[in-house]
Formats: sequence, C-alpha cells, structure tokens
Amino acid sequence: MKCSFCNQELKPGTGVMFVRNDGKIFYFCSSKCEKNMLKLGRKGSKVKWTKK
Repeated sequence: MKCSFCNQELKPGTGVMFVRNDGKIFYFCSSKCEKNMLKLGRKGSKVKWTKK
C-alpha cells in the first residue's frame, strides 16, 4: 500500500486510512501528508519533497 499524497510505501500496521463520504479511500504515511492533501488542498505531484 502507498501513501495517497507522497507515494511512499507504507509498512503494515502504520499510517492512517481516511474514507470520504463518497467511498473514496486515502492512505497517509504521516499527518504532514494528510494535512497537505485534505486541509490545504495541495497535489502531491506539485510539491518538491514528494516522490510523485
């Protein structure tokens, strides 16, 4: 499984799963990735520190 924002590989038992009302599932490796995508509305491909 990979982080939905930075595309980093997640180890089993780590990270956060977020489910939207429409059923779309997002996985995040850290709160940094979660906040950047959900609260700030950034795209992982446009941020320099991500692997995308």
